[in-house]
Amino acid sequence: MKTHAHITVIGGGLAGSEAAWQIARRGIPVHLYEMRPEKSTGAHATDYLAELVCSNSLGSAMPDRASGLLKEELRRMNSLLIACADRTAVPAGGALAVDRDAFAREITGHISRHPLITLIRREMQFIPDSPTIIASGPLTSDPLAEALTHVGGEDHLFFFDAISPIVSADSIDMSKAFRASRRGRGETEEGDYVNCPLNRETYERFVDALIRADRIPLHTFELAMEQGVRAGMHTFFEGCLPIEILAGRGKESLAFGPMRPIGLVDPRTNHRPYAVLQLRQDNLAASLYNMVGFQTNLRFPEQKRVFGLIPGLEQAEYVRFGQMHRNTFIASPLLLHPTLQFRSRDDLFCAGQLTGVEGYAGNIATGLLAGINAARLVQRSPPLSLPRDTMLGALCAYVTQCPMKDFQPMKANFGIMPPLDSIHIKGKRARASAYAERSLEKLDAYLKEIHYDREI
Repeated sequence: MKTHAHITVIGGGLAGSEAAWQIARRGIPVHLYEMRPEKSTGAHATDYLAELVCSNSLGSAMPDRASGLLKEELRRMNSLLIACADRTAVPAGGALAVDRDAFAREITGHISRHPLITLIRREMQFIPDSPTIIASGPLTSDPLAEALTHVGGEDHLFFFDAISPIVSADSIDMSKAFRASRRGRGETEEGDYVNCPLNRETYERFVDALIRADRIPLHTFELAMEQGVRAGMHTFFEGCLPIEILAGRGKESLAFGPMRPIGLVDPRTNHRPYAVLQLRQDNLAASLYNMVGFQTNLRFPEQKRVFGLIPGLEQAEYVRFGQMHRNTFIASPLLLHPTLQFRSRDDLFCAGQLTGVEGYAGNIATGLLAGINAARLVQRSPPLSLPRDTMLGALCAYVTQCPMKDFQPMKANFGIMPPLDSIHIKGKRARASAYAERSLEKLDAYLKEIHYDREI
């Protein structure tokens, strides 16, 4: 049964945009609130919906990888954002990376033109008492974050994120850098990544300068950091550690981390470099490249000086410097059901990074599920709770049912899924393929059982 009652979606990021689209496709009006450009976040650069603030990669596109599996599940559930990502993809080896402006521009167009979606460019400072999805993201404004603390009686939690610099392609010295993908897994013949090789002496000089470099003071973040430590939470999500903090763990930490040279051979020496910085294409014109894994909180002049020690980047022109910002997420195990409904209020949903789901695909996925379930609530249908054997079902179960003492942001991975029945599957790739095959079989059967295609 259709109804004309509208649903409010707060936040026009990945999760909010997907949620609004899923609701509107089911014939229900949506009021989508996005505070930009009226109020800036300090990390966004445009007023597009679904702008990618950090990397332009949505993770692996390979079907036997957890992130690739999650994206395939989203395709089968008719995700708008994954369809837009597929159409605006740029070469990235085995990953799905996009031209970030083309991606966000296409989504903004779809949302703006939909007759049932009213896009309201204004900050929402309170939580309505009607059906609502909160998808305000990790940069939730202070008034809304304060309102969130009253929903479940729990304080919101903090951690910190950092973004990588972007340089112009024509400023990279290709007489020192080379194009290649790890183990030749690229979509283009010459290789999808630009690689800046370092020998041991150059690497150690770079690490020494990086550790000693001047960082931007945290200022207002310091209290939140202290609160996070007292609560037993991680200050940074492990996958988003600033490069200088990672380097401080030991001189070889970068060579075995984001600068690992495995699968790469320098054509000038025919040997594997001691370490390598990879740069990934950031737009369809191939005029911009981002420094993979180089999230940082160094002062801007220091970034130019220290990163200039890397062969090929001596004269690099920075279109965007790296920076750190506060991220906010709620205590989902205490507050949410796996359907993404608040335990204290069944017409209030949460989606995106605010739930503790990590990664672009995870944000899109929770937006999709929250949007579907909010629409089903208004239509007086039971909410979807996906099987734990699916990646999306496992991810939602983890962030809403994990013991609070162990809770931290989580991205798609096979470790959160129920074990395979067979103990005879040997090898990491074979087991990953088995997980993916089981997941898609379970999802297809579930969608067929609930007559999913009839909803739209």
